[in-house]
Amino acid sequence: MEHNQSIIYIIFLIFTGTAILSTIALFTRQSLLVAYIVLGAILGPWGFGLVKDARLIQQTGDIGIIFLLFLLGLHLHPQDLLHSLRKMSWVTVGSSSFFLLIGFIVGYYFGFTWMECGIIGVTMMFSSTIIGLKLLPTTILHHQHTGELMISILLLQDLIAIVTLFILEAMHDRAFSTNHLGLMICAFPILFIIAYIFERYLLGKLLLKFDKIHEYIFILSIGWCLCMAELAHKFGLSEEIGAFIAGVALATHPISLYIAESLKPLRDFFLVMFFFTIGAGFNLSFLPAVALPAFTLAILMLIFKPLTFGWLLQKAGETKPVSFEIGVRLGQISEFSLLVIFLAAETHLVSETTNYMIEAATIITFFVSSYWVVLRYPTPIAASDRLRRD
Repeated sequence: MEHNQSIIYIIFLIFTGTAILSTIALFTRQSLLVAYIVLGAILGPWGFGLVKDARLIQQTGDIGIIFLLFLLGLHLHPQDLLHSLRKMSWVTVGSSSFFLLIGFIVGYYFGFTWMECGIIGVTMMFSSTIIGLKLLPTTILHHQHTGELMISILLLQDLIAIVTLFILEAMHDRAFSTNHLGLMICAFPILFIIAYIFERYLLGKLLLKFDKIHEYIFILSIGWCLCMAELAHKFGLSEEIGAFIAGVALATHPISLYIAESLKPLRDFFLVMFFFTIGAGFNLSFLPAVALPAFTLAILMLIFKPLTFGWLLQKAGETKPVSFEIGVRLGQISEFSLLVIFLAAETHLVSETTNYMIEAATIITFFVSSYWVVLRYPTPIAASDRLRRD
């Protein structure tokens, strides 16, 4: 393999470049995720071409999403999770339906086909789990009501996204049957039961017996996460959902917060890869053709998502400041939207132009939303010392 195609050389470019751009991002109060995307665009095949094939690291980046959902589950007690999910179900469904309608109307206005309009609408339904959690201080994530509500909405959106991916697969694959859908519906309770049994009768006992051997805890946690991720995949669900269930199963264990802290560096390593591939995969030659609809879609989402979530959460009994803060933190398009549009493009349900239009709109909202949150609300990289929290 040529030197400029080796994974070692690619990792060298990514992390050297990330170190430079991350420094600039911190001085300008931007999320580090923005630096990763920009670096991908600069070094990728449509930029300077130093990384000629971003697919070499795409699957590596996907592991970061798996670890993110695992750590998310570790912070959530099952009873608190069920209570918040019930409360936020109608908020999530109502907001998602409204965002779908906005996306459909914008697509129709710019002359996309009916199928493309529908898929554009679907991609607008979701907010970014990664940006939402990365910019949420640990104190809020662990102890405050704001974190519980945000996580509940994001989880419900992720479930809708998974169903959407199954529907797109069914539209493309004639062999897809109702048995697949039935298996998917049954999979959730089955996976929770399996996770509960293993945690109570095996995993929990091992963690308690060897809790002083940190290396063993680290290895066992990763093995458990990836085991549940693979099991979920066998049931027809995403690996991310399996990882989340694995985390929730351990959430009541005394050592869960230690596991979460010890896995953060590993998660961040893979997330750098994930966001790099987003920037590297964007074909800049499509930018003139998609700029206007992408900017229109991005601006509408940046305006209506905070307003919609804020209004619905107030109707659900939350205070105005908490409602609007959650709305702002969820005010972007999602990485799940990218997965949906990638699948739709691969199955020829949408054109390349539609694909890159959604990518561009998503990246724009990542930039603006991250900066808005950093300026106004507590984050690890907030714009003032008063707002900066770990």
